[in-house]
Amino acid sequence: MAKIVCISWAIFQLLLPSFIVLDSIVVRAIHLAFAVAIGLITTMTPSKNTVQVFIKVGVIVIAVMSMLYIIMDWEGIALRSGRPLFRDVFMGLVGVSCLLVVTRRKIGVALPIVVVVFTLYIFFAPYMVDLLSFQGASITKYVTQVYLSTEGIYGIPLGVSASIVYLFVLLGAMMEKAGAGQFFINIALSLLGKYRGGPAKAAVASSGLMGMMSGSSIANVVTTGVFTIPLMKKVGYPAKKAAAIEVAASTDGQLMPPIMGAAAFIIAEYVNIPYFEVVKAAIIPALASNIALMYITHLEALKLGIKGLAKPDIPNLLYTLKSGWYFLVPIIVLMIQLFVMRHSPGRAAFWTIVVLMGIILIQEIRKGKGIYSAGSVIGEGFVSGSKNMVPVALACASAGIIVGLVNLGVGGMITQIVEVIANGNIFILLVVVAVASMILGMGLPTTATYVVMASLMAPVIVVIGYSYGLIIPLIAAHLFCFYFGILADDTPPVGLAAYAAAAIAKTKPIETCLQAFSYDVRTAIIPFMFVFNTDIILIGITSWPLACVILVMTVLATCTFTSVIQGWCLVKNNIVESVLLLVSTLILFNPKWVASLMDGVVVVPYMSYYGVGIGLLGFVLFSQKRRGRH
Repeated sequence: MAKIVCISWAIFQLLLPSFIVLDSIVVRAIHLAFAVAIGLITTMTPSKNTVQVFIKVGVIVIAVMSMLYIIMDWEGIALRSGRPLFRDVFMGLVGVSCLLVVTRRKIGVALPIVVVVFTLYIFFAPYMVDLLSFQGASITKYVTQVYLSTEGIYGIPLGVSASIVYLFVLLGAMMEKAGAGQFFINIALSLLGKYRGGPAKAAVASSGLMGMMSGSSIANVVTTGVFTIPLMKKVGYPAKKAAAIEVAASTDGQLMPPIMGAAAFIIAEYVNIPYFEVVKAAIIPALASNIALMYITHLEALKLGIKGLAKPDIPNLLYTLKSGWYFLVPIIVLMIQLFVMRHSPGRAAFWTIVVLMGIILIQEIRKGKGIYSAGSVIGEGFVSGSKNMVPVALACASAGIIVGLVNLGVGGMITQIVEVIANGNIFILLVVVAVASMILGMGLPTTATYVVMASLMAPVIVVIGYSYGLIIPLIAAHLFCFYFGILADDTPPVGLAAYAAAAIAKTKPIETCLQAFSYDVRTAIIPFMFVFNTDIILIGITSWPLACVILVMTVLATCTFTSVIQGWCLVKNNIVESVLLLVSTLILFNPKWVASLMDGVVVVPYMSYYGVGIGLLGFVLFSQKRRGRH
């Protein structure tokens, strides 16, 4: 039954950008109904008892009907807006309850708890102390906001999930079922395996490639980690570090365009810009973070004296390309449609899936297995994609409740509290947002963490920044929340991606969390830097040569900061070298900062201060090279 529903969902979603036209509210309701149905079917204990089966089917039907109620009487609901009938309120309470129950079953208890806390706050706010008090809402107003409108459950996050995200998740699942994951790993190993710490470098590259398609750090870990973690252990990486490198690489996969996970598409909707602009803003930070992680694997190999793979263990590049070059075709097709033809993300994903289906068909016929085998692979991709999509859809719908409550007045209260804590200081505010995102993200999916934090904090970041004379673009504030929501995947003590990697490496989850988090500190500094220097996210940058210079300087800055955190460059750092590297990091990240300090003393273009940062880095490298000879 689950497979039938999963395949039906995939077919419905594939029909939307091509053959059928429906109102957005209809699409969102049906999308959520499928997610709820699959969530219940896959979490209910199988039973042969007729009565129990009847009860379970009844529960599923009630839950699905409660998700679809809004489109069964949409015209009536719209006409009596603000004056719902008793059955509207009743179905609303049933619908919210069913959604939270299924969310708890599929995602965990954290997100439902957050929703319940916000809900209770809405009802009891009038009775709280002055700082926390506001007029609150009645049950009728609550149901109208979160269930009977497009401001809550059926809001923007679920709309993006239904129109865009599903197709990309389906694309990633079909690529995996077709064998693309192993191809990407072999390509990475054939190119990087011979170098010092080669399997770790290959893990970074292959997870980045898979992340372009899957947009999920946990999916990356279980897809590539089963191959890369044993290879890293084989060449000498301790199990803990092998698992942590895979976690950090898989986390970075969510940062890598063109897909970047579900939250990136929601950013485009919230900020009201084309998705291309989100990718443009994210590309330099993503490349800098991935290259710096590659550098970390090299430093760890230096510390441990690890060499590359033996020649017999390295896949042949030409043979690998010959056997799987066609897996690159869907990526190229996707890139062309998104960035050359400027198609919408949903349409681009649809046509990429069509191309991939053709590739799977040809692949299976060449293997001598025929059309039936190709249909089986495509069907498995449909089932896997639908199952992978259930937590995302549920997270978007549940987070939508919180967004709806924020618009009822909760947001204003939380904004006041945060402003009091930050005391008008933009840096303290950013630290508060970063910490809150990582804490909230310990039990929430990345998408839900981003939606909650961006709804609450992104406008506050912009406003407080402006009060300090700092113009922070809205997309910078949203990307800040997005980055720290992703980093929560390996934040102790509940880093879900780290738990998955620890199981593969047979090491302790908390130790893996801590090690992965130490690697991810290099990424954590980047959002702080692009808030203060928006050149890093290419705001106002239209020159390709200038963009390349900013990319190189950002990569240098991230790697230099990595050397500070790891305590190692060419050899172990001493205190003076670490201080010089830290100063170099700040200059390379934000030469405008140095220029502002030197204002009135030396009048030169701010970009010339890049030379100062490079000079400090060069001095440390020269010093360490001399020291390493003795």
